[in-house]
Amino acid sequence: MDLSLPCLLLFVLTGCVEVSADNQNGTHRYEYCVLGAGPAGLQMGYFLSKAKRDYIILERNSGPGSFFNKYPRHRKLISINKIHTGSRNREFNLRHDWNSLLSDKPDLLFKKVSGDFYPPADAFPLYLSMFVEELGLRVRYGVDIGWIRAALSATGRSYVLTDQHASNYTCSVLLVATGLWVPQTVEFVGSDLVEGYESISTNPEDYKDQAVLILGKGNSAFETAQSILGRASRVHMIGSSPVRLAWQTHYVGDLRAVNNELLDTYQLKSLDGLVDAPLETIAIAQHKEDSRKKSGRKKKEKKGKLYLIFNKYMQSQENSSEVTGRELPGFHLDNFAMRKPYDRVIRCLGFRFNFSIFDSSARPPNSDNAKGRLPGVTAWYEGKNTPGLFVLGTAAHSRDYRSSSGGFVHGFRYIARAVHRVLEHRYHSNSWPVTKLSITQLQSWILKRVNEASGPYQMYEVLGDVVLLRGSQCEYVEEFPVQALPQFSLLSGHEVSSHGLLVLVMQYGKQKIDYLGRNRAEIDWTKAWKSNFLHPVLYYYDALPTEEEMRLRPHGWPLPRPRAVHHMIEDFLTEWESPISHIQPLRRFLEHCVQTDLRAFYAESCFRSSLTHRKPPLFCQQGYLKQQGIVHNSWLSQHVREARLMPTEHSAGTSGADPAFSNYLAHTRASMSSGLKLDL
Repeated sequence: MDLSLPCLLLFVLTGCVEVSADNQNGTHRYEYCVLGAGPAGLQMGYFLSKAKRDYIILERNSGPGSFFNKYPRHRKLISINKIHTGSRNREFNLRHDWNSLLSDKPDLLFKKVSGDFYPPADAFPLYLSMFVEELGLRVRYGVDIGWIRAALSATGRSYVLTDQHASNYTCSVLLVATGLWVPQTVEFVGSDLVEGYESISTNPEDYKDQAVLILGKGNSAFETAQSILGRASRVHMIGSSPVRLAWQTHYVGDLRAVNNELLDTYQLKSLDGLVDAPLETIAIAQHKEDSRKKSGRKKKEKKGKLYLIFNKYMQSQENSSEVTGRELPGFHLDNFAMRKPYDRVIRCLGFRFNFSIFDSSARPPNSDNAKGRLPGVTAWYEGKNTPGLFVLGTAAHSRDYRSSSGGFVHGFRYIARAVHRVLEHRYHSNSWPVTKLSITQLQSWILKRVNEASGPYQMYEVLGDVVLLRGSQCEYVEEFPVQALPQFSLLSGHEVSSHGLLVLVMQYGKQKIDYLGRNRAEIDWTKAWKSNFLHPVLYYYDALPTEEEMRLRPHGWPLPRPRAVHHMIEDFLTEWESPISHIQPLRRFLEHCVQTDLRAFYAESCFRSSLTHRKPPLFCQQGYLKQQGIVHNSWLSQHVREARLMPTEHSAGTSGADPAFSNYLAHTRASMSSGLKLDL
């Protein structure tokens, strides 16, 4: 008998035992685990699938986007679904499509499931299901992860996720896309008498002739108020912050016009109203019957009525939700705004991140903003103190809370793409994609981006295009998280040369103005830095900003002070293509930064310049002298001469202003100096 046969049998049996033990423990190993099959999780799943990575998407419910099966409670989304834009440019149209996810399928858009401008909430899970099916994403449903811990081994740090069946999922990189679904609450005396937004009736008839008090002043609060305005006798709202209107703040998470009908009924004095007061200072109580008589009569209150009172008036030391008449605010201030009782009190305070599933070894810290409701993440969306754990979607909104669109689908779809590019470089040595351009092509490429690109447009002041200057060439890096610029080389795989870099971002003006006032917009391009509405801004640095410079940047600025800055004047049509107001100032700024003449010339002009100058303009060097260029006809030549646009011969080799163009722009009172007056 061959002695090697028993050894082989023993090896096979041992292997079977090991596999059986692994199955019994329910251990599944992946390179990437995506937690949550909402829009952010599926968006990341698409990028991982396209890159052919080993991944799994884990979802506790039976289908994708389960949050939208219940929320918003009154079933209308406030995300814009603008189908008709007058353009066939897909990238441009995404600027006005706030629901579709990114993919390489041009027809895989939200408009396939709804044509409504404000779509029904039920359409979103339907769209996400279609997204999963058409792209073949690997999603495992019915997996309710209840515990997440970090594990260290010889190969590095990994994360272990345990589900309701005690099965473990081990992954090198964890991408948390669970969203915000835990109701935000405030503890006070009588909070047990309050109904939650998550459980209230959505039938307006259930509020017929009732007085309703709503805690909160956000979209969920106003959505609830709007649904019952026609049935309730009066609706009052209370919260610590004043109402912030999205059209004033430019933050889409503030109160949207589609939900603000109560503002009309309040200001037009139709029984509804708003009150400002910290919720931590109030209590909700029922009036305790008083045996004493007042003015010879005993006052009798209806059973079950609820009163809003303040802690300072409560005489009882116990946390009792019953109070006497002397504890009611109306006893101390007879014209107190909310002195009348309510039939119902409803809490509508939004949601917070579920931190409870994380072991201390894997738990990201609470954010410094948003009242700590969100996890704290780095500028590249990795959890602070949790390497290899990234947060996506609404949960990652702490990076741009109340300042951009990262908490919403039309914003975080681009964040997911940026995070994936970080992962590709860190774990697979694939550098951030770049477009290599001649420096003479840079202006055209920038104009293309500011007029089409949807990423910087939606994630204004957060994602920006970085131009790496390399003499007569440059490399164009799209949609990099600008607050991570100090770590640019580490995250992207690209080095910055001694020629410096440009950063292009979209941003709003910083002055507080009346956005419906007469002088709300700036139209003089020489005062472009006064623009109030969304407009492109270019920053020039001769080296990457440091972390300290980023930390000490001026308040409200997305970036530190640059060597030079250029604002492109805001445009009513958001089309930055006007020759005088947009293109000419941009060219002058770029010439100032790269110290090169960036004008374009016809072939005849290049020929003439080549004969009269030792060094023709760069455009001619890279085009005409390489047997390229535009040959003009006689009509075009005559038109150019009549318009006085042909550069003079003596200025063909410089970047200064020529007299012809100076006369052409005389009516604009524009300065023709190529130097920049920086008002920083």
